[in-house]
Formats: sequence, C-alpha cells, structure tokens
Amino acid sequence: MTIRVLLADDQALLRSAFRVLVDSEPDMLVVGEASNGAEAVSLAKSEKADVVLMDIRMPGTDGLAATRLISADPELAHVRVVMLTTFEVDEYVVQSLRAGASGFLGKGAEPEELLGAVRIAAAGEALLSPVATKGLIAKFLAQGEGYGDWEDGARPGSAHGERLAALTTREREVLVQVAGGHSNDEIAERLQVSPLTVKTHVNRAMAKLGARDRAQLVVIAYESGLVRPRVE
Repeated sequence: MTIRVLLADDQALLRSAFRVLVDSEPDMLVVGEASNGAEAVSLAKSEKADVVLMDIRMPGTDGLAATRLISADPELAHVRVVMLTTFEVDEYVVQSLRAGASGFLGKGAEPEELLGAVRIAAAGEALLSPVATKGLIAKFLAQGEGYGDWEDGARPGSAHGERLAALTTREREVLVQVAGGHSNDEIAERLQVSPLTVKTHVNRAMAKLGARDRAQLVVIAYESGLVRPRVE
C-alpha cells in the first residue's frame, strides 16, 4: 500500500528536498505541495492524502489553523498531520496536538526519522519522540499547579475529568502509561498483558474520550490531571 504524502511548507527548497526523499521510498508518493495552510487543506482533500507534513509557520493560514480545519472535516478523518518545527520543543507543541496533529518532528531530524514519522502517522500511531514528550510534559508543568508523583486522579470539574469517569480501571492504567510516552509493547510488559490487549484498551479509551488519535490521549491525560509528571 502506497502512503500518499502532502508537503506543506512555504520554503520551496525545503519542499523539493522532502519530495526527493519521500519519492525515493517504494511505499511512499508525494501527491502535492502547498505553500500555505489553505492550499494544504484543499490539496489534502483533492489529492486524497494520507499524511501531511505540515510546517507550523506559513503566511496566511498557518499550519495550526490548517490542522484544525483538517481535523474538523469528516471527509478528511483519515488524514494524519505531522507538524514540522524548527525546534523540536517550542511554544507550538501543545497547540499542535490540540489542533489534531498526530505528532511533531524537528526539521533537523535525520532522513530516516522523517520517513519513519510518515509511516508511524500513516499507521495511526502517535509520533512523540522522547525529546518532544519531555517538552510536552514541561509545558503542562508550567501551566499546572500541582507537582507530584504520577497520580491517578483527574482534576475535579474539568471537562476531560468528567469523561474519564467512563473509563474502566484498566483503561485508566493504560492511559497513564500512554501519557508517559510508552509504546504498546512497553505497556504490555509493564502491565503483564498482551500488546493486543493494550491496543484494545487504547482504542476504547480513544472512543470514550473522543480522541482522534494517541497523541490527543496524551493531551487529555495531562489536561485532566489524570497524570502529573514527577519533579526530581
């Protein structure tokens, strides 16, 4: 199955470099290039893209706004967005995930990392690298007021906290692990269950919480207060 990739960046030279790299892979094909967010949304629909490599800073409709439009369009429910940032950890990380991005990648990433990101996103997984996950945690630490160990207890009165009540005990346990940046295999080992069982719990949690993908589960877990990073 060929992964249809759309490139959205206002720098033509960078788009050309990405095109050469992506088109060199037998399982990928660049189906279009956009220089701004509005073009990206239009091309994602007309070219039936599977994954959009989206720059955050673009003139006119920026990457964040474009990602929100893609996420809100039922016709583009299958499209996954990977945000490209100049710095892997910056002020746009949390906004990117809230907008519906499946993850983010620094523009200084190695070619193999970028290609891997496309495949991960196309498979419906979240792209949260260790550095990026630490940055995400730091952002929530800066915004929150309670710093302690990993805790299981949503903030009272929060919108997400109310929805968390629908989760089973095991689903909440799995969500805590997902928020820690662990893969299904790692979670399975930690909880002594099979990876398939973990995947089932993740999918059920996504359905109950209205999360588009695994990345949004991480946002919900932190915003609700279900988990709080330990401060050494």
